[in-house]
Amino acid sequence: MRFQSSILSALSSHDADAVLLSFLPDIRWCVGFSGSNGLLLVRRQGDELDAHFVTDGRYKAQAAHEVADAQVHVPGYNLLPYMVEEGLFDGLNTVLFQKDYVTVEQQEDWASKVEDVSWKGASSVLTRAVAQKTDEEIEQILAAQRITERVFAYIIDFIEPGMTEQEVAARIIYEHLKRGAEKMSFDPIVASGANGALPHARPSSKKIQEGELLVIDMGCIVNGYASDMTRTIAIGQPSPKAREVYDTVLKAQNAAIEAAKADILSNVLDNVARQVIEEQGFGEYFSHGLGHGVGLQVHEWPRVSYHVSYPLPVRAAVTIEPGIYIPGEVGVRIEDIIVLEEDGCVNLTSAPKDLIVVE
Repeated sequence: MRFQSSILSALSSHDADAVLLSFLPDIRWCVGFSGSNGLLLVRRQGDELDAHFVTDGRYKAQAAHEVADAQVHVPGYNLLPYMVEEGLFDGLNTVLFQKDYVTVEQQEDWASKVEDVSWKGASSVLTRAVAQKTDEEIEQILAAQRITERVFAYIIDFIEPGMTEQEVAARIIYEHLKRGAEKMSFDPIVASGANGALPHARPSSKKIQEGELLVIDMGCIVNGYASDMTRTIAIGQPSPKAREVYDTVLKAQNAAIEAAKADILSNVLDNVARQVIEEQGFGEYFSHGLGHGVGLQVHEWPRVSYHVSYPLPVRAAVTIEPGIYIPGEVGVRIEDIIVLEEDGCVNLTSAPKDLIVVE
């Protein structure tokens, strides 16, 4: 059981007999289930664990094929009442639940259905374990990233002035699926000119013009794992100021990647890039954190940000994505995924970062 040590630790620290996992990415990490409905009850039996996965009839064959290290139950849609009827909560005094992902209404419903159990909310039950990627997980992220990189190489030749941002975004989605992605990890960002100054701009009907910078942020899912990459390119020759902004962001990103390693504090790593940008006079225009974890979710713990200060764990896959966003003028972001090691990091992203000019 890949989850044994983490669950045993959580149960011991909270003096609990079991944990009911409802957050689907964590359930997938534990037992491999990739469907949209399920609960995983993990009970402690001495120093061992007894795991029961419950889902509905739509996933009978899928659960039989995917789920490992847990007994599979496939009732109707009323999962918790079935668990009560089957005695899965018998003998339990305290059950943890993932309070980060359970609504008050849902928890009250559980409490009404399982009356003899004391429910205890817990945060971050599996957070650190999920963040520390295995070799196999890194290979899946890398496979997704390679698809995204191939799409980027295609898009550079595809884009022409006069195309709309929406046209480019649609092509990005198509080319990812064509190359074997399961789906996009998020809706792609295609933002030209002044729209690039909006960090989470949505593709619009705006036509891409000569002389503009174009921010492209995209990613896909392969075997459940996400890619995430941003590149900024020039459509025709950019202005001297646009080049200065681009060069500053690239310098900041390179400095952060050079400094990145396991156990560096999140805010310290963020500050490496932020200082470069501030020294060039653009500090007020870097409006977000430096990065985030990537895995079964495209945004997961840990955050790499000036807002938090904790050691970044070894083998975490995180983005490094500084940006400068000057309202009404220009935006630049460059994003890679790296894996933190004890003595540095491994960059999973190989797409070029010198400013590409599409003529």
